[in-house]
Amino acid sequence: MTAPALTRLHYPGNVLRETWIVFHRAMRLSLRNPMWSILMLSQPLMYLFLFGPLLKPITAQISQGTTTNAYQVFIPGLIVQLGMFGAMFVGFGLIAEYRAGVIEADRVTPASRIALMAGRVLRDVVVLVVQSILLLLAALPLGLRAPWDGVLLSLVVVALLGATFASLSYSVALITKSEDALAPLLNGIAMPLLLLSGILLPMQIGPTWLQRLSDISPLKHVVTGVRALFRGDISSSASLWGLFWVVLLTVIGLAVGARTFRKESA
Repeated sequence: MTAPALTRLHYPGNVLRETWIVFHRAMRLSLRNPMWSILMLSQPLMYLFLFGPLLKPITAQISQGTTTNAYQVFIPGLIVQLGMFGAMFVGFGLIAEYRAGVIEADRVTPASRIALMAGRVLRDVVVLVVQSILLLLAALPLGLRAPWDGVLLSLVVVALLGATFASLSYSVALITKSEDALAPLLNGIAMPLLLLSGILLPMQIGPTWLQRLSDISPLKHVVTGVRALFRGDISSSASLWGLFWVVLLTVIGLAVGARTFRKESA
C-alpha cells in the first residue's frame, strides 16, 4: 500500500479528532458573530411573550382537561420549532464558506468527509440546546412547570432534530450552491411543516380532515410526544412514538448528509 493511500484511511479515533477540530473552528466562528443565534432565538421568544398569553383562556379545550398549565402545551411546540427551523437555514453559512474557498480547501485535506459534516452539525446542535435552555428559563416566570426528566428528554429531542435538519440543510446547500435556489426551497418546506405539525396549537382542536392530513407528518407525532414528556407521561405511547420518529428522522438526515458530503467533497 502506498503512502498516499495510507493518508486516506480514517480510523474511528481519527474521525473523532477531526470532528472535534471542525467543531472547534465552527464554534469559534459562531461565538465571534453571535447575531444569527440571537435572531433565531428572538422569534420563539416573541411567540412566548406575545402569543403564549392568548392560550390561557382556551387551555382546557386544547389540552382536553389533562392540564391547567397553558405553557405545558405551548413551550414543547416552541422548542421543537427551534430545533427544526433553527437548523433548517444553516446551509446558507455553508454556501458562504463555499464561495470563500473554505470547502475547496477542505477537499485537499486528508480529513474524513464525515468529520467535515459532523463537526458543523455538532456546533449547530450545541447552539440549539443552549437556545432551548434559555427559552425554558424565560418561560419559568410565566408559569411553566414540567418534570425535569421530561424536560431533559425534550432537550435530547431538540438535539436530534437539530442534527437532522442541519444535515439536510448542508446537503441541499452543497447540491444547489446558491442562496437563490436554497431560500425558496426551504421556505416552501418550512410553512407546511409549521402548519401541519401542530407546533403553535395541537391539531386535536382542528377539523377531522385537517387532523388526518397532519397525521402524515412525522413532526406532528414528535410535537405530540414532547407535550407528553412535559406532562410527565414518559412511558406513554405518544412520547414513545415521538421518540421513535425523531430517531428515525435523525438516521435518515445524517445518512443523506454524509452521502452528500462524500460525493460533493470528493
